[in-house]
Amino acid sequence: MLNRYPLWKYLLIVFVLVLGLIYAMPNLYPDDPAIQISGSSSTQVIDERDLSRIETALEEAGIATKGAEVGPNGRSGLVRLVNRGEQLPAQDVVKQALGDQYVVAQNLAPTTPDWLTNIGAGPMKLGLDLSGGVHFLLEVDMDKAIDNRVNVYESEVRSLLRGERIRYRSLPSQGNTLRFGFSDSDQLEAAQRLINRQYTQFQATTGTREDQQVLLLTLTDAEMSEIREYSVQQNLTTVRNRVNELGVAEPLVQRQGANRIVVELPGVQDTAEAKRILGKTANLEFRLAAEPNAPRATTETFEFRGGEGRPPAEIERSIILTGDQVTDAQSNFDENGQPQVNIRLDGHGGELMTRATQNNIGRGMAVLFIEQRQISREVNQEVDGVMQRVEVPAFVEEKSIISLATIQSTLGNQFRITGLDSPGEASELALLLRAGGLAAPMYFVEERTIGPSLGAENISKGVSATQVGFILVLIFMLVLYKAFGFFAGIALSFNLVLLLALMSLLGATLTLPGIAGIVLTLGMAVDANVLIFSRIKEEIASGMSPQRAVHEGYDKAFSAIVDGSLTTLLVGIILFAMGSGPIKGFAVTLSLGIVTSMFSAIMVTRAMVNLTLGGRDIKKLWL
Repeated sequence: MLNRYPLWKYLLIVFVLVLGLIYAMPNLYPDDPAIQISGSSSTQVIDERDLSRIETALEEAGIATKGAEVGPNGRSGLVRLVNRGEQLPAQDVVKQALGDQYVVAQNLAPTTPDWLTNIGAGPMKLGLDLSGGVHFLLEVDMDKAIDNRVNVYESEVRSLLRGERIRYRSLPSQGNTLRFGFSDSDQLEAAQRLINRQYTQFQATTGTREDQQVLLLTLTDAEMSEIREYSVQQNLTTVRNRVNELGVAEPLVQRQGANRIVVELPGVQDTAEAKRILGKTANLEFRLAAEPNAPRATTETFEFRGGEGRPPAEIERSIILTGDQVTDAQSNFDENGQPQVNIRLDGHGGELMTRATQNNIGRGMAVLFIEQRQISREVNQEVDGVMQRVEVPAFVEEKSIISLATIQSTLGNQFRITGLDSPGEASELALLLRAGGLAAPMYFVEERTIGPSLGAENISKGVSATQVGFILVLIFMLVLYKAFGFFAGIALSFNLVLLLALMSLLGATLTLPGIAGIVLTLGMAVDANVLIFSRIKEEIASGMSPQRAVHEGYDKAFSAIVDGSLTTLLVGIILFAMGSGPIKGFAVTLSLGIVTSMFSAIMVTRAMVNLTLGGRDIKKLWL
């Protein structure tokens, strides 16, 4: 019999539509504006007293709250606000109440009911242009990048000279120039020949200093440019990896200019944790412990990290390798139940470690934890022609020993770090190293919170555009195709629900261009119905019976609809693969909309037509 579906097809359509309604439902629950608080270190705990102090400060400032809660691991807290427009002043109030030992950031707290969350349903993530968010501008310290590379080269050259038994004296480096002193010209010439064979990065010159022959190794301009480029690219990769480790969806991480990196974290992401992790320029240095009676010029003294009661230790200035040669790091526990980090090095790092340890069995090797900490400092600065005391950011480099162990055997590209204070510290250190070491420190030169008011206006305009587009399309279909146009309108509503559900289920981020993609999808969705209904009209005009005309209309228009949809889907995939930012947002909604349109325009409308006309003796169609 014509125009009849088997029962299983009706059940399938109902199942898909119900599933779509359920997974689109979380979008009806808007997020609460919130203030997120976390400690400046991984071991710092946020408790109820801290939240009570925050709520009291906000109440005194006249800022209403909905409540506060401690995070599941006790390392963060969340205070929900009533008005989104009060997030920025609330952030300032909380900062003043807690001081510099806490990281305070704006966030959005979900309000989705637990029963929806338990089945994996959640609202769509909104892009920065819709929900607001945080914009960071980080600057790579190029001078420090040069210094770091000079230190590594200095250690390598020292090892090379010692291996060839060339006697030398280390002299302090000057900028991008290494200096080595020799007692006679024969030793200098031998060192220069050896270094010229091994390195092309230096321009070697000679000079004298007091009673010494001095070899000057200056980095070439090409090497300096390569170091700068490598530093930015390595830090860019590291930032992306750290954001990915944090689970931030659809972030924007891109280079800006010669030495800056832009990071945008939209929507509901844990911006406090992200700021703390991104702000850390933690790295490692592996050095040998100083030998007894070693010259003071070749050693440095460092405290142990968190090791009250342990005396400081002297270690060599020469660096074996740094954390940017770590390829993998995983935290777990040793045989005594103490936290540790298992480390894997790249090929060059493994070679350096083997070379340093094979001749130093029985000596100690220290692991230095290096961190750049941002502080505020008051300075005199001219403002509008008047000298004033203003606060400017300053940075302090802190180095401390996290491990000092005796080398028991030659180490290769795999070993472990022990002596960590807590599992949280081990986990964070592993995250930072796994994400990649920074080639140079980075500083927050700009932090801009994009307020929710602009996002709310964009959402309002986007919703209005969608509603207007939907109504105009519906009027057009009703006027042109009457009852069949009504069926198309119902299918169009379900298409919108399925699109929202699919985007929510896949975790896609909705942006302003994405809303444009949704509006375009509504117009494209009825294209299929226009093809079908126009074909039905043609078949009726040729003298075909209504039942046969409906059947032939859907059957013959199907191939044209599939061809058109596949070509548009192909364009959407190309846009997503080759585009970035707003283009990706448009491509996502366009591609998903084509998939849902195929289902709603063909199967849903056909099911409604079959239920209405199937099995009946119809003389005339309202078309």
